[in-house]
Amino acid sequence: MTEIPVIVRKGTDPLPPWAINTLAAMLKEVRYGSITLVVQNGKLAQIDKTEKFRLNRQDHQ
Repeated sequence: MTEIPVIVRKGTDPLPPWAINTLAAMLKEVRYGSITLVVQNGKLAQIDKTEKFRLNRQDHQ
């Protein structure tokens, strides 16, 4: 597996391995969309994934 760089602010803990693995899996799955990290008190609290599905005009005829 490719190493994922982790940017950490000075004085905070790095992301735990489970969070990095979850994020890496989500990045492999999503084709179009976004992944948002929610931080509370300097710690990762939540990971949100939003996917977009694009329909061709031909699909609506």
